[in-house]
Amino acid sequence: MKFFIDTGDVAEIREAHSMGLVDGVTTNPSLIAKTGRKYKDVVVEICEIVNGPISAEVLSTTYDEMMGEAREWHKLHKNIVVKLPLIPDGLKAVRTCAQEGIHTNVTLCFSPNQALLAAKAGASYISPFIGRLDDISETGMELIEKIVTIYENYSYTTEVLVASVRNPTHVSDAAQLGADICTIPFPVMQQLIKHPLTDIGLKKFIDDSKKIPR
Repeated sequence: MKFFIDTGDVAEIREAHSMGLVDGVTTNPSLIAKTGRKYKDVVVEICEIVNGPISAEVLSTTYDEMMGEAREWHKLHKNIVVKLPLIPDGLKAVRTCAQEGIHTNVTLCFSPNQALLAAKAGASYISPFIGRLDDISETGMELIEKIVTIYENYSYTTEVLVASVRNPTHVSDAAQLGADICTIPFPVMQQLIKHPLTDIGLKKFIDDSKKIPR
């Protein structure tokens, strides 16, 4: 499974990248707004750090405007993947992007049918938001299972990018179901490393090492 980091914080990206945990990056307007910086400036800096897919989101909702933004993002850097919303004009833009060789990440997916439509339109990635489904008392991971099954049934090349990840269990469950990618906030990445028995064992090794004659 590939790990993307879900953040607009360049310091977090550098730290996770230094541990070999970052295959790509996803951003969105909400994450970038927290930085107080211009969206394009942040994305350009991320592209200098990570040699992998960098998702940058369009901020419009009509086909012509989305295509204008998509082409601008595409020209900016070869690794940029254009995030498009799962709406009718978004699907039209996905299809045109596929024809023009622009990679796309279709975002705000909440149903298997939506994922099917995105794949048929030619999406490079589909982003099901599992945490938001959990928030309304649905089981987000069931959506991942259904999408993976559908894509395998018909050999779609669209990669399943598990989004709205809230905890380490989301990551391990997605990996067991065969999802291609998890996009993970940095605090959750840090939680993946932690285990109390690791801490206890390390402390014992360090304490015992002090008893060894020097």
